[in-house]
Amino acid sequence: MASSSDVTALLGDWSRGNQSALNRLLPLVYEELRRIATRRLRGERVGHTLQATALVHEVYLRLIDQRNVDWRSRAHFFGVAAQVMRRILVDHARSHNASKRGDGLPRVSI
Repeated sequence: MASSSDVTALLGDWSRGNQSALNRLLPLVYEELRRIATRRLRGERVGHTLQATALVHEVYLRLIDQRNVDWRSRAHFFGVAAQVMRRILVDHARSHNASKRGDGLPRVSI
């Protein structure tokens, strides 16, 4: 397991535009992101369609699109990742609830 300072250094390099730092960072943080995702999914409804791996991959896609993020530390990164996971789960729940209530069907006036 990588030390906190290794992860923080790679986050700093990535913030400064070094894409190879991102490639070295991902294997170091992946398992912790999966643990966070697993904990987040424990609070969801039974039969939830998202799994921890899919949630981590969605977080990755959202985080790599961020520009001008000054990652202060490993804890800062994981805190932001956990918030992004929560937003993904909220968006997923809203979409699920909307589809249950006829989202996308043509409206009929009464």
